[in-house]
Amino acid sequence: MNDSARTMTHGSRSLRDAKALRFRNTLLHGLMYGLVYGLLLTMQLGCQRQHGQPEQHAQPEIAQPTLDFYEQGALRKKLLPRTVSAPTRITTFDPYYGKEKSFLAIPLAQLLSQGFAGKSLTNQHVVLRCRDGYTVPVRSEVLLEEGGYLALAESDSSSWEPIGPQRTDPRPFYLFWTKPHQQNLEAYPRPWQLVAIELARFEQLFPHVLPDSQDPVVNRGFRLFSEQCIRCHAINREGGRIGPDLNVPQSIVEYRPIDQIRSYIVNPLRFRYSNMPPHPHLQSADLDALLSYFFAMKDRKHDPEHAK
Repeated sequence: MNDSARTMTHGSRSLRDAKALRFRNTLLHGLMYGLVYGLLLTMQLGCQRQHGQPEQHAQPEIAQPTLDFYEQGALRKKLLPRTVSAPTRITTFDPYYGKEKSFLAIPLAQLLSQGFAGKSLTNQHVVLRCRDGYTVPVRSEVLLEEGGYLALAESDSSSWEPIGPQRTDPRPFYLFWTKPHQQNLEAYPRPWQLVAIELARFEQLFPHVLPDSQDPVVNRGFRLFSEQCIRCHAINREGGRIGPDLNVPQSIVEYRPIDQIRSYIVNPLRFRYSNMPPHPHLQSADLDALLSYFFAMKDRKHDPEHAK
């Protein structure tokens, strides 16, 4: 090959190499630009989320509260009260609020017939159970009376007005009564935070509360305790959980003076502020009977939790 040919060949190769180099540099610049742009876009989106543009997520469904129905300790049904019937506006005087209140409510008897469908409710023992531990034994005949309602919400407000001395939120449900003779709080209980209704005999639910005594005064005290005290208090860990257990680990008559117990039952506000209501209607004979029951149970302790 002569020198002229060599020069032409070398020039051609140099031109091809220059073009290839320019192409490679252009490609690299494009890749680098894409990477930098992507990084900046990611940082910008991150800043936007941080400053008020959160990432969108599917919102979970808010579960509607159910009322549970039990029979002899077994769950029978979970019921959405709104599915029983359309709530209606009921306006009545409420002794806990001390004024007229309007609720969206459904009849209690209708709710019971749905919760215990197929079951006769005549002459049944019923227990109303609340979220805070309040436990109310009551006869079915009382709950089936016309005038009883289950409040699902307040009709004039989007939120519940607090209730009771501790200003408690009544949700999920509040039981109330509308007839003039149903304003007695002992005979017609008004539990709030109601979560369950159970069919069961008293002695099956609270077997270690029974005094097993032939003494009529002791048995009278037992009846008073089961009607008025067990809603908040337990004996041998059976009963309400709002107030203290009155028998274990020690009986109240083992660490409190008798005169103080009597005074406290009648008017606890003389001693301290608490959930316990006064009982001015109790006579001296009633207090004697309650104390006789406490003394009888002192020798019948049952404390399975302490034994563990």
